[in-house]
Amino acid sequence: MTETVTDPIAQSNNPRQKVIMSGFGEPEPVLDGRGMFEYGYCPMMQDYYEYPFDIDAVSKLYRATSHHTSALITKRNVLASLYKPHPKLSRQAFIKLVTNLLVFDNAYVQVVRNRLGGVLELRAKLARNTRKSIIGDGYHHVDFRQALIIEYNEQVIHISNPDIDQELYGIPDYLSSVNAITLNEAATLFRRKYYKNGAHAGYILHLSDPLSTPEDVDDLEQAVQESKGAGNFKNLFMYVPNGKPDGVKVIPLAEVAAKDEFANIKIASRDDTLAGHRVPPQLMGVVPNNAGGFGDAKKAAEVFYWHEILPLQNMLLDINEQVGETIITFNGYELVKSD
Repeated sequence: MTETVTDPIAQSNNPRQKVIMSGFGEPEPVLDGRGMFEYGYCPMMQDYYEYPFDIDAVSKLYRATSHHTSALITKRNVLASLYKPHPKLSRQAFIKLVTNLLVFDNAYVQVVRNRLGGVLELRAKLARNTRKSIIGDGYHHVDFRQALIIEYNEQVIHISNPDIDQELYGIPDYLSSVNAITLNEAATLFRRKYYKNGAHAGYILHLSDPLSTPEDVDDLEQAVQESKGAGNFKNLFMYVPNGKPDGVKVIPLAEVAAKDEFANIKIASRDDTLAGHRVPPQLMGVVPNNAGGFGDAKKAAEVFYWHEILPLQNMLLDINEQVGETIITFNGYELVKSD
């Protein structure tokens, strides 16, 4: 009979070995683009119809990226520069009206009349708080923060672009590029956390030298985790008795590729965003990536006016017909001639 003898000293000198793998960082969720316009119809809420898209999400999307915001402001500024102020509709009220039309594709004007039926003032209302009544052709003011619903007694004019699924509200055309907008925002937020948290693109800490005990491995893992976050770029001291030159390695995970991919994502999402708005990049101060540039800015501005600004002006001029008085007028479009 053979007896196996286990040396307790040798067993203590060779502790149970294990592979340590640890991941750092949590996945960051981004806004789901489909959730903004997945209704396909106008839900009935008490006495009014709700929008066929998430108007709160679209409102937050307004300031998501610089290219999205700048494209909307470019159209707004061109329209405001051509508008002729009227005593019954000031320039500031007109800018408010145009901003709601561009962002939500729904603009509302409250017509205030005197006792004889004459127009005293045109008031631009917030599209976010205005809903169409279920009964009749009236409109309601809805304020969810105060649980307030008020029906307008005065005439309310509603202008919007037609939709293919319903005929009550307009839906912004740029929602087709909402994924590009949120991708651009996500890339920027990732880049901010890249520097703020010190996590960077990630790495593998490869340790081949045998440590004394598993507790030493746990201490090293904790030290690595505490070296990131607020007050990042800390130095880490590690001592391994009788260690080899390559016993501890830090292997980056495609760090250079991550930097290049960030730039490509920003450029691709920017181009998709501008395509959704149909705004030439040279009118928004976008720096070209090639030596040839974007072409003649003057010609691009002229095409932009005839294809984008003029149709918006015609929509706004329809308000005059419904009011019965010419209040909204525009100056002719002409670029400053260079010497």
